[in-house]
Amino acid sequence: MEHIEYGFGQHLMLDGYGCDREKLSDLDGIYDFLSRYPDEINMTKIMPPYVFKYSGKVPEDWGISGFVLIAESHISIHTFPDKLYLSLDIFSCKAFDADLAIKHIKDIFSIEKMEIKLLNRGHEFPKVIRSVQQFIKDERAHMTV
Repeated sequence: MEHIEYGFGQHLMLDGYGCDREKLSDLDGIYDFLSRYPDEINMTKIMPPYVFKYSGKVPEDWGISGFVLIAESHISIHTFPDKLYLSLDIFSCKAFDADLAIKHIKDIFSIEKMEIKLLNRGHEFPKVIRSVQQFIKDERAHMTV
């Protein structure tokens, strides 16, 4: 039987502390980041970024949030300028250099301290469906209704 590769993709979750307040407050800057960053990690932007300023009931919880859909999944960011904090996700079915992405993001937002989680998602997701077609047919043939 042909070797079957599984796994949907990487999900980088980055929490940044001690960030540059001006960069976290800059709606246009966040838009520009989301617009150009997919190209920098060899992803395919499929729509312009959606970015907005949020002001909630707690005044210091205001910030900029945005995301961009990429053919490979998405990139999202939420900033809290008064708390010098950001959370950022890159989720992709296409492999990317997470270490390089972390370095870029740290430099772009002048992050002093980070919490990083890198997950491999969809462990049972077949990468190439043609590779599993016969396996699926055989499994279904053995199923009882």
